[in-house]
Amino acid sequence: MIEIKNISKTFHQKKQSFKALDDVSLNIEKGDIVGIIGFSGAGKSTLIRTVNLLEKPDHGEIIINGKDFTKLNSKQLANERKKIGMIFQHFNLLSSRTVFENIALPLELDHVNKTEISRKVSELLKIVGLEEKAHDYPKSLSGGQKQRVAIARALANDPYLLLCDEATSALDPATTQSILQLLRDINQRLGITILLITHEMEVIKTVCNHVAVIDKGKLLAKGTLGEIISNKENPIIKQFLNAGVMTIPQELNKKLQKEPQDGLFPLVEVEINDKVSVEELLSIVYDQYKIPYQLLKADVEYLGNANFGKILLQLKGKDEENQKAIYHFNQNKIQNTVRGYA
Repeated sequence: MIEIKNISKTFHQKKQSFKALDDVSLNIEKGDIVGIIGFSGAGKSTLIRTVNLLEKPDHGEIIINGKDFTKLNSKQLANERKKIGMIFQHFNLLSSRTVFENIALPLELDHVNKTEISRKVSELLKIVGLEEKAHDYPKSLSGGQKQRVAIARALANDPYLLLCDEATSALDPATTQSILQLLRDINQRLGITILLITHEMEVIKTVCNHVAVIDKGKLLAKGTLGEIISNKENPIIKQFLNAGVMTIPQELNKKLQKEPQDGLFPLVEVEINDKVSVEELLSIVYDQYKIPYQLLKADVEYLGNANFGKILLQLKGKDEENQKAIYHFNQNKIQNTVRGYA
């Protein structure tokens, strides 16, 4: 539905130039939820603003439903933008208007009659769970409630696309989860395609089906969440995935030895990904190699049909058996590290 083709954008300030986007291409299917993740200054905000031509690219094409937005005149572009909703980090509500009136604003600007406005706004208030706040003013609302009003307003013209520019960055974790759940519900109930940008991997994990990673204006990777999480070769992706080592329980850490000794057993940190599940890994250890083990720690989450994370195992078999299991891991490209012996 959306084709971003070879987009480049350079900003000029005094005698300096800054390339915010460098030959970026990305396809987004109808009804999908796609997240663009990157650190501050990576170019993600510029990219999302080129989709509805709030930022006009220097080169490239933005093709939505078969139309190249870069070729539209101002009147045509204004008409197309009515069907693209946008949600911002800081809500942008009008303090002098009630919740109802803020949501009604796009419809008023489009000269919709009052009866239809009342029907539509009431429907949207129900969708975002704010029926009882219709006549309140923004100053009396929480941050999450303000963002719900902003979402309802973005839905007023029945958009086919919703652009979310760091929509949860100003919210606490619990409120963030409720807003992300609302976005997923909107996507499923109304079939609206959602493109969001964020610097938080938890946002991506919670709501997105596909991910694009951007850094210094270049698109580094794109694909399903599983594909992105499995791609730990890129240092930027590694930082987002928090690929640090697992802490070892204190009592074991006190007697941990770097080299093998009689009576000590290896502590093995194993990466879990879409190619091996926790259940499969433990089956290899116990059923295939008959090794007793202790599962000391697990940091694993399930995303779709796959699991990702790490587990910390202590293999308690004979030394030869333990080494065979570790050799099996290495041969089958199951990432593992022997942290020591205890």
